Amino acid sequence: MKVWPHVVQALEAGESCAMISVWRTEGSAPREAGARLVLTVRGFHGTIGGGALEWRALAEAQKKMARGRSLTRTAHALGPELGQCCGGRVELLTEVFDMTALEAARELANAESLGAFATESHLQSDHVLRIITAGPRQAGNIMVEHFGEERRSLYLFGAGHVGRALILALAPLPFATRWIDTRPDAFPAAMPAHVVPVAVLDPVAELGAAPSGTFLLIMTHSHALDLAIAERALRDERFPYVGLIGSASKRARFLSRLRQAGIEDERFAAFKCPIGLSGIRAKEPAIIAASAVAELLERDEMLRTGRNLPADAQTPYRMNQKKGQGG
Repeated sequence: MKVWPHVVQALEAGESCAMISVWRTEGSAPREAGARLVLTVRGFHGTIGGGALEWRALAEAQKKMARGRSLTRTAHALGPELGQCCGGRVELLTEVFDMTALEAARELANAESLGAFATESHLQSDHVLRIITAGPRQAGNIMVEHFGEERRSLYLFGAGHVGRALILALAPLPFATRWIDTRPDAFPAAMPAHVVPVAVLDPVAELGAAPSGTFLLIMTHSHALDLAIAERALRDERFPYVGLIGSASKRARFLSRLRQAGIEDERFAAFKCPIGLSGIRAKEPAIIAASAVAELLERDEMLRTGRNLPADAQTPYRMNQKKGQGG
């Protein structure tokens, strides 16, 4: 979630506002360090985990907003103090901004509009001094904060019923989607932000300019085109997830043809057909989309954190328990 535009909007309206950040956590906590919400006189944006912790923090921040600029650091034992089952400890940072913070907030909002960025953050008596850095680092007692949205690049090939359902399911999630089809009239008139529709005669050629780490979802109107995209993608180690809509029989045919084309078995660790969670078998487009998006989020988090994929996701050609999705 972007935070600084909300701060700037409130300050430009002549109103104070507050930002509550999860500064540190120990044990189980409802949100991770770096989670934030912004409180204005009109409401709040974002969440630090809900429950008693959030409501108490909001109430305290509202009181502080009437007193001018301030900085407060508080520690909370979720179980004994708040009766939350998480049982861990959370340290919150509550900043109240007034007009004196407007210039700095505008600079941070501008940086956030360009994407993810980091700051060296120094705690002062009544505010946090943030210096935008060239890259994430931490030295001594200097804390590093991260702002902005890091969006995984996703190439979606095919603008059919499932493709449209996927675009809607992806809308609130951290993906930047390039939506590719050979038919210009296949795209809806309106679509969510962070979606770029691309009508091209040669969808395979689109892979050449794809950023490293791009996820692929393949569901065109043509099995031959699906195969061409999958083969080109699996020859390129830049793509950690190559998902193909289909059935067990389609998976078997594609694996056979891809092997005949010279694709080595180790590259199939990135290949998934059918797409989505193995326990969900319904074939309605919206359900396929929800299942596929859940899998994308799992893969994205695993790549970001270095966790291993579960065994059933590492060997897609053995996942016979999931039935077909069409295609």
